[in-house]
Amino acid sequence: MPKASEIKKNAAIELNGNVYIVRDIERSVPQGRAGGSIYRMRMYDVVSGAKMDESFKDSDMLSLADLVRRAVTLSYIDGDEYVFMDSEDYSSYNINKESIADEIQFINEDTQGLLVVIVDDIPVGVDLPPSVELEITQTDPSIKGGSANARTKPALLSTGLTIQVPEHVSTGDRIRVNVEERKFMGRADAK
Repeated sequence: MPKASEIKKNAAIELNGNVYIVRDIERSVPQGRAGGSIYRMRMYDVVSGAKMDESFKDSDMLSLADLVRRAVTLSYIDGDEYVFMDSEDYSSYNINKESIADEIQFINEDTQGLLVVIVDDIPVGVDLPPSVELEITQTDPSIKGGSANARTKPALLSTGLTIQVPEHVSTGDRIRVNVEERKFMGRADAK
């Protein structure tokens, strides 16, 4: 059983007889208290989809639920449903757009390293790789010699995500983006 401080986003935990997927974690360190951090977790019930916010001390022990992660690729989008295809047995998993709203900004048809999270035979979320390659669809024109300084400019990516990029990067470039920090990592290698 892991401590609350060891729980990561998209983990499945058992609490009060129900299984919850952790969607967001905020860590705070109260001033003037002896002891550790407080972890506020936003969780969603796997069965009903009900939202629940709960706070835990860093030393609280939590029970992980049984979950399966399967390698998938985005197959297509059907209204509010994202359909992922299993890379091994080609079965499909439908996941509602709302339950993966944060992850959608990093997913396109050629995103590699996606994992669907399955709890009790129900697909409940998507785990992203540490970095993804996306195309810049709109940004200010590149500035010659712009790489010599550390100034940045906003860039709109093919998935709708906007991040800061160096001035020397231009529209149409493929870049690598750090998923956790939502930051530019560099140009993507040419295929």
